[in-house]
Amino acid sequence: MPPRLALSDRADQEERDDRARLRVLDAKLSSLIGRRRELFDELRRRSAEQKELYARTSGPGADAEQLHERHVQLGRHLAELRGARDAARRKVDDAVIHRRELMLTFDRREHDRPELIRREIAQLELRQQTRALPLDEENALVARLRQRARDLKEAEGRASQVEEHGKQRKEADAAVEAARAEVLRVAEEMARAASEREATKVAIRAALEEAGSRIAELRARGRERTEVMRMIDEVSREIAEVEREGRELLSRTRARRAEARQVMRDHAPRKGPPPEDLVASAAEARFAELMRQGKVTLG
Repeated sequence: MPPRLALSDRADQEERDDRARLRVLDAKLSSLIGRRRELFDELRRRSAEQKELYARTSGPGADAEQLHERHVQLGRHLAELRGARDAARRKVDDAVIHRRELMLTFDRREHDRPELIRREIAQLELRQQTRALPLDEENALVARLRQRARDLKEAEGRASQVEEHGKQRKEADAAVEAARAEVLRVAEEMARAASEREATKVAIRAALEEAGSRIAELRARGRERTEVMRMIDEVSREIAEVEREGRELLSRTRARRAEARQVMRDHAPRKGPPPEDLVASAAEARFAELMRQGKVTLG
């Protein structure tokens, strides 16, 4: 068993201090390594959260792009509908003008239909037969009967013309109504398209707000992840510093022990010749013995 190294009082105190410091450093190193392991777990967790959040962030952005495309399409459709509405309004104006011009070409007397004239004549005749009238009224009544009789004859003579004019009037009225109906239809379609476009605008705003919120959250998570990485770097620097100090302490301890061993070798009492002298003496004795026995001949 090798003898225990003997250190000086000062070196022995330094040895005890270094051992105590090494125990402190060992405990600190274990704590720092555990802390760094926890930070790495936190970093992996936050990275996974970032990936998941990024995957969810692309959804509102894609929705906003699709809604924007729909908004653009509705804008083009509204522009087309405005052109169709203006054209329909021009058709209404043309149809109304055509009907007015057509009515101006008709004789006002065409409004007197034969059946109406016959009814009026019957009423006039009944009045003449049932009432005693003054002479001037009687003459006026007779004159009215004669005039309506001529009107009836003319009305019956132009019956076919009146029928044709009535057909034309109905066609003109139908054209006006059709043009107005087209204006109403286009206006209703424009209202629906404008309503959908406004709803699309609201949906785009909501999608962009959602995407912006998720991007802001993603950036916040990124800043948190960066902070965790900074903490990992800081702990790693502390670990490196503790390891460096530990290596220095171990190096001083080894140097101190090596110095103590050297001192012991230098000052330890010697009980016999060094091993090299013993080997040389044994060789000389063996050589002398061989010479006495005559087994060695010198040339």
